Amino acid sequence: MEIAETVYQKIVEEASNVIVGKKEELKIILATLIAKGHVLLEGVPGVAKTTIAKAIASSADLEFKRVQFTPDLLPSDITGTMIIENGKFKFRKGPIFANIVLVDEINRASPKTQAALLEAMQEEQVTIWGETYKLPEPFLVIATMNPVELEGVYPLSEAQVDRFMSKVIIEYPNRDETVEILERLKEMEKWPIKAVATKENILKAQEEIWNIYVDKNIKYYIADIVDATRRYSEVRLGASPRGAIALLQLSRALALIEGRSNVEPDDVKRVAKAALSHRIVLKPEAKIEGFTSERVVEEVLERVPPP
Repeated sequence: MEIAETVYQKIVEEASNVIVGKKEELKIILATLIAKGHVLLEGVPGVAKTTIAKAIASSADLEFKRVQFTPDLLPSDITGTMIIENGKFKFRKGPIFANIVLVDEINRASPKTQAALLEAMQEEQVTIWGETYKLPEPFLVIATMNPVELEGVYPLSEAQVDRFMSKVIIEYPNRDETVEILERLKEMEKWPIKAVATKENILKAQEEIWNIYVDKNIKYYIADIVDATRRYSEVRLGASPRGAIALLQLSRALALIEGRSNVEPDDVKRVAKAALSHRIVLKPEAKIEGFTSERVVEEVLERVPPP
C-alpha cells in the first residue's frame, strides 16, 4: 500500500508539470491501471487527452505508443504481422505491444480493426499464424472518442464499450486553468517530465489491490447501485455485472492510491460515473429530453443510501 501511495504522489506531482488541473481524472486513470482495466477517454479536441496519457507513461517509466485510428487501418497495423527477414518469417510486433497504448479516435476505424484491438485487450495476448505472443505488463489501453463528430465513424456496440473498465470525461479548463496553461506554455513544450516511478512499482500496486478490505455492506451498496441503474425509468439497459466488478475494483484502487487499507462509501461514489455511465443505455425518448447516463448515475447515488 505504501508503494502504491508513493507512486501516485510522485506521478501526479510530475504529471502536473504538463497538466493543469484534472487531478481527479488523472487519479481515475491511475486507478484503472492499477485495477488492470482499460479507459475510454472522452473530450473535444485540444483538452490534453494525449498529454495525460503520455505524462502518466513518462512519469512511471512505461513504454508509450500512440495509434491514430482511421477507416483504412487494418487489424495487422495494430497487432503486428509476419515479415520475411533473411529468408525466414519473423513476427514484427505492432504498436499494441507497449505498456500504455493511446488509441486516438477509436470510433474512426472499421469494426474489424476495433474487434482486433478489443480482443487483444481482453486476452492480453496476440495470436498470429498459430503463435501466441503475450502483451507486456502492465498493460493499459486508453481509447479516445470525440463526442461531437458523428460523421464517418463506426460507433462501438454496447458489448464493446462494456469491455472498458472506466470512462473519463475531460472537460474544458476553467478560466484560471486556461491562464495558467498560457503562462506555462514554453515550459510545457520542453516536456519537463522525468521517470519518478518504475514498472515494478505499478506491478506491485496491482498485487496490493487485493489487500484492500471491502466490507460486505459496501458490496451490498455496490449491488444496490447497479440494480438501481437497471430500474431507472429512463434507462433501457442498466449496468452489467461487469459494471459492479469495475465499481468494486476502482474503489479498491482509489483507496490504495490514497493510502487507505479499506474501501469507504465515498470511494464508491467518486468512481461511480467512471465505472457505470458508459454501460447505461438510455431510452430514445430520454435522449430527446436531454437525459445523460452521467445524470442517471448522479440521481441513483442520491437515491441509494450508503451503509
